[in-house]
Amino acid sequence: MTATRVLVIGLDPAKIQGWDPEPVQVAMARGQARFDDHGIEADWCLVAPDENPEGAIVEALTRTDYVCVVIGAGIRKHEPLLELFEKVVNLARQHAPDAAIAFNSSPEDCADAALRWLR
Repeated sequence: MTATRVLVIGLDPAKIQGWDPEPVQVAMARGQARFDDHGIEADWCLVAPDENPEGAIVEALTRTDYVCVVIGAGIRKHEPLLELFEKVVNLARQHAPDAAIAFNSSPEDCADAALRWLR
């Protein structure tokens, strides 16, 4: 039996200017713990919009097979990143065509977003 594997794509909090990354990193750790609680293997692809995010995302999507790709709220909700959001969705469709696409509202509820599609 293969493990249930999810990819979370989001912004790297350590690379966002003017932000204290620690609260987001702590929330991400809690989010990872939720995946662990459900026996779900989760990989995280954290990108910076100005550092070739598409390349990093394609590399992550093609590394292994995923049953679900969770796209983070930081990419999805921040209007200046609308074009990146569209690219992420299309890259997921292209490179992980069998994976469900889910959306979180915070780093802590990534597992809940994936579970909506894994049940």
